Order: sequence, then C-alpha cells, then structure tokens
Amino acid sequence: MYLVSFFHEGNLKFGVRTSDESAIIDAVEAEKQLFSQAILPNALQGVIGNSEALERLKEISQREPEVNGNAILPFSEVVLEAPIPQPKRDIICLGLNYREHAIEYTTAMEEEQNLPKYPIVFTKATTTVIGPDQKIKSHRHVTSKIDYEAELAIVIGREGTNISKEEAYDYIFGYTIINDVSARDLQKQHSQWFLGKSLDTFGPMGPFLVTEDEIGRPVKLDVQCRVNGELRQNSNTELLIFDIPTIIETVSGGVTLKPGDIIATGTPKGVGLGFEPPKFLNEGDVVEVEIEKIGVLRNIIS
Repeated sequence: MYLVSFFHEGNLKFGVRTSDESAIIDAVEAEKQLFSQAILPNALQGVIGNSEALERLKEISQREPEVNGNAILPFSEVVLEAPIPQPKRDIICLGLNYREHAIEYTTAMEEEQNLPKYPIVFTKATTTVIGPDQKIKSHRHVTSKIDYEAELAIVIGREGTNISKEEAYDYIFGYTIINDVSARDLQKQHSQWFLGKSLDTFGPMGPFLVTEDEIGRPVKLDVQCRVNGELRQNSNTELLIFDIPTIIETVSGGVTLKPGDIIATGTPKGVGLGFEPPKFLNEGDVVEVEIEKIGVLRNIIS
C-alpha cells in the first residue's frame, strides 16, 4: 500500500493511494462507508505497530471499488504532508554509507579517506520534517553552504532491541524518502553533525510511506536527485556499504527501536559539496529526490 498524510479542507487526514494512482482514499471516511465499527486512529502514525488498524487499511484498499463520494479525493484537491509529520523521536541517520560518497565527502572536508569500519550513526531533529512541495528555509543567518542528500528511509513497525540481521526485515513497516538537507559549514565547525543536519525544515519527507511488502527483499532501488532538472545523484541502494539488516542490527544493539522510528540509510555520490567548485543550494532552487517504487519528493529553497 502507498500510504499518505494530507490536508483536506484544513484538516489533517491519512489514506491510501488508489490503484490507478490518481486519487487518495480517505481512510476514516471509507471506513465509515464499509464497516459498522470504526477502529482506525486519527493519524497514520497510529497505524504503525497496530496490526488491527493495518489489516483494516488493507481491507479498505482491497475494497476500493466499493468506496465512493467524499472518501475519494483527487490529488488536485489535497495537500500532501510528510507521512509522519511529527515523529515522536529524532530521525536516526547513517553517514558515509556509500563508498563513492564517503570518498567525495572526506576529500572535500579534507579528512582521512578511510571507509568506515562501522556504521556512522547520528540523529536529526524532529523539527526538520516537512512535506512534499513545502519550502526548505535557507537560514542564511547561520549557514551559507546548504546541500542536498537523497536517502531511502526505513520506518520501523515493531518494538525491538538487539535485532539480528536475519530478523531485521520483519521489523520494518515500510519505506519513504528523506532529503537529509545539510549545512556543510556547520557540519565542518562542530565535532558532531547534529546542528548541521537539524535546522528547521532540513528534513523533507514523503510523498508516500510504502509498506514493506511492496518493495521486496533485499532492497534494490534506484536513487536519484535532481536540482533544477540537472541530475546530480544516481545510484542504487544495493551499493550501501552497510545494508539494511546490518543497519537495524547495529542501531538496535542495546537500544530499543519503537514503531514509527525513522532510519535514513545514507546518501550516494553527487552531493553539492563534492563538485569543484561546490554546487550548494540557493534560494529558488528546486530539489527533486526520486526513489524507485516510492515516488518523487520535490521541495524549493526559500
């Protein structure tokens, strides 16, 4: 299923994309039409980790031809939000997780060019999250080097600690897209990356939260980023240094992952920092991150 959070007539709702990809089924309104008892929560985040609610969504999706009226909303009538507009916990992120990006980053930052022996893990504040077509603030009072990072994000669906690689996929609810927008000057100035990654609006996410069964195992998805139509990043998740099972095993080691936790898996070569001269983002630039089977996440620098 392709799940979405969206605004309609001023109200935040959630639903499922229709099979012809032209509209959204308003989940709560469809439930009223199809079932005598309502069990769905008011927000998509409430479905994650809730097996009963997830099964209800699947039934609604399967009974799509029976849904009508105000429960079917064309995309032109809604405003998409991030699938999880207000995460409960900071986004967990992987750094330097593609070989060629690790080389371009360390070269540009004048650091040692050793590939990481262990996953590099940092976090990104929840206040970074914005949805498709929303504006990324330039924050020129604190940064002059804004960069893009196209990334596949994992959304955890079950609570777990010390999860093994063999079990890792069973803990995934689904996948979405994150643009891990970065202030490279702040990232350089501070030993930790939190500030450079966590300025408000620096975490565009969406447009869909795609359930795990739609993607397949292992995950092999093309990842691209375009700036004003120019292709900058073009890779595939099979080139991750540390694959998804390894990531989940690592970040859950002694740390409890909870339903709704988001893990950004890292970005490939082609970030603005890696060009000579660098191609940092400016006001008015349009950034599009596209990941196979998920969609296109588009935002503008303001």
